[in-house]
Amino acid sequence: MTRVWKRWLPAAVVPAVVAGGAVLGTVQAGAATDLPDKTPQEVLEMVADSSVRSLSGTVEQTSELGLPQLPTDSPAGESDASSGVPSGVASALELLGGSHTARVYLDGHSQARVQVMDRLAERDVIRNGRDVWLYSSKQNAATHLILPEGSESEGYHGDKAWTPEDLAEHFLSSVEPSTEVTVGSDSEVAGRAAYELVLTPDSSETLVGSVSIAVDSETGLPLSVDVEARGQDAPAFEVGFTELSLETPSDDLFNFTPPPGATVTERVVEDHHAKHAKHAKGDRGEHSKDYVKYGSGWETVIGLPADEVPPELMDSPLIAETAQEVDGGRLLSSALVNVLVTDDGRVFAGSVPLEQLQAAAEGR
Repeated sequence: MTRVWKRWLPAAVVPAVVAGGAVLGTVQAGAATDLPDKTPQEVLEMVADSSVRSLSGTVEQTSELGLPQLPTDSPAGESDASSGVPSGVASALELLGGSHTARVYLDGHSQARVQVMDRLAERDVIRNGRDVWLYSSKQNAATHLILPEGSESEGYHGDKAWTPEDLAEHFLSSVEPSTEVTVGSDSEVAGRAAYELVLTPDSSETLVGSVSIAVDSETGLPLSVDVEARGQDAPAFEVGFTELSLETPSDDLFNFTPPPGATVTERVVEDHHAKHAKHAKGDRGEHSKDYVKYGSGWETVIGLPADEVPPELMDSPLIAETAQEVDGGRLLSSALVNVLVTDDGRVFAGSVPLEQLQAAAEGR
């Protein structure tokens, strides 16, 4: 966890913004325990100072977001022909619904493996340095991504999507002076004693009611995150460890060779840092990043220009059927995140009411 909370910056349209939630959450904490009392500031400092970089464990996720079920039977990295939705988008949306279990292995910033266990199948994301593999056992199809040079020391958003630490960091970045930060009841998560850090926004312009983060009492590592939507009784999203080891995983886990007969797609990931630097040298009217941020904290809205939105998303008949017609465009709505697709092809998203998205779209 960084010492200064990083702001959440989406790298794609729906996988990041609808899945701003993609890995929210916590499984219910276990039996209560009795730890030495700590103030909210002391627990926050524990999280900020956490130095855990290697671990393996099982993560469970459940959600009640009210999102539609989307088919995800297409090969890894390809579009789903039946829905018109890029498979990355469809997979992200599908992972937000129902319950899912994953095995997670991490070793530093550049080695990670996530195995999402589906019924009679498995989906894998494996990172080893600049090489990233996405594999679907159901389709026996893989996509090989080559990350830009210099990315070895950086986290890859696809391999971090299942760790409570990254979700905790996202919500902690939204903490403002008006946010109520308290310490709840001590608990046990994945066999480890934990403090409960509770964040309650003091704002009527956010969909988030409260966020509870279980913090490991020894290492400061977030073990689970529970997110409640405003006006909703059941947790909207829960993700947390049910098993956890802080031993360094074997290097063999980060090596991947496609099985015989697998369909393999090769892709090179664009160097966004170089792209941003190039844009920064242009005219003042040119965006220095691929997104625009409106507001701050819990009321943040992220806007994407039309040329950054995948055309497959805009042309998707499934998106057209599930989106609600509103003034100025179409709305994809969930308990925690709203996404507005404007008539001119721009996208605005945030944990805010529709009116906030429309105001951002109109420049108000």
